[in-house]
Amino acid sequence: MKKGYDVIIIGGGIIGCSIAFELAKRGVTDILLVEKGFLTSGATGRCGAGIRQQWGSELNARIAMESTHIFENLEEYTGYSHSCGLHQGGYLLVAYTAKEWAQFQENLKVQHKLGIDSYAVDLKQAKEIVPYLNTEGMYGATFCQKDGHADPFHCTQAYAQGAKRMGVEFLTYTEVTGLRTAGGRIAGVETTKGYFEAQTVINCANVRAPGLAAMVGEDIPIISERHQALVTEPVEPLMDCMVMSFHRSYYVQQTPHGSFVMGIGPQEEPSFNFKSSWQFLEKNCAVMCEVLPILRKLNVVRQWAGQYDLSPDRNPIIDEAKQARGFYSVCGFSGHGFMVAPRIAILMANHLTHQEDTMDIRMFSQERYKTGKLLLEPAVV
Repeated sequence: MKKGYDVIIIGGGIIGCSIAFELAKRGVTDILLVEKGFLTSGATGRCGAGIRQQWGSELNARIAMESTHIFENLEEYTGYSHSCGLHQGGYLLVAYTAKEWAQFQENLKVQHKLGIDSYAVDLKQAKEIVPYLNTEGMYGATFCQKDGHADPFHCTQAYAQGAKRMGVEFLTYTEVTGLRTAGGRIAGVETTKGYFEAQTVINCANVRAPGLAAMVGEDIPIISERHQALVTEPVEPLMDCMVMSFHRSYYVQQTPHGSFVMGIGPQEEPSFNFKSSWQFLEKNCAVMCEVLPILRKLNVVRQWAGQYDLSPDRNPIIDEAKQARGFYSVCGFSGHGFMVAPRIAILMANHLTHQEDTMDIRMFSQERYKTGKLLLEPAVV
């Protein structure tokens, strides 16, 4: 293995692997991707794998829409021989308050402006989409058929294998222990398997990203928040779409395999805790059995925990270190990194190769927290 590369990427989730792929497509193939575990061993492999275009800000709706277009053809796009498991059964977003229902109408205007085929449904129509749904207390819902979910493991492998075919090298089970700088620029990466020189380093380490950035004097305002999920035994098809509530902070979907995957937002202090808890199991099951009473009969197979890298405005931070030029942090996706990775990777690759992009990467700089130009989003769990 060489001792120097043009680019080193830290983090082997879908963000890091998709950036490696897009850079290689643009001719930058002298890349080393370093991952402390196996590919997808962090946030990507623990996510709910949802893909939705129903956002409240034009920026996020656009990023999600353009990412969805890539997910729809990811196998051909990357040259991957296995299915990436995309299932577009739709998202049913339900509103429990008048204020939330009014916001949904505004969200639809944003989505329709971009050509996203979402629409409002009344409670009768909601039950036609999800027959076992308990609509008590709901004001209405919105639905988009092209929303859905995909396999995060295969999607990441599609990008990784495509990058490997173009010459990108991967170093797994390798931890970054330090960063070196020289003359105000990044110079290289110290790891448990040696030191590697690089003039460009991309930090895609999710909740570990702030710790890496601190090594070059950068303070990234991200906190780590535990989110838990569970999966049930498989049963016959009962629903085809994802049901999600922002107000009650839950999501639930049935996979093509027949299992139900579900989660509910946490009420806990920031931590790096990756263990699941009985408190989550108790609370989640109580809420889900009220929303979908038919689930009362199902057995839970397993549960797990992952981490959201929460930024102050719940939108990503993409920024170059001021004291170490060439060191970029791409993090703070706040639980939505999987669904927007394809477009974010294109944006980052275009920036690094000096190619034009219809999106301005500077809006994601953390300077927005000083100027007040926040990227606010009303449609987050």
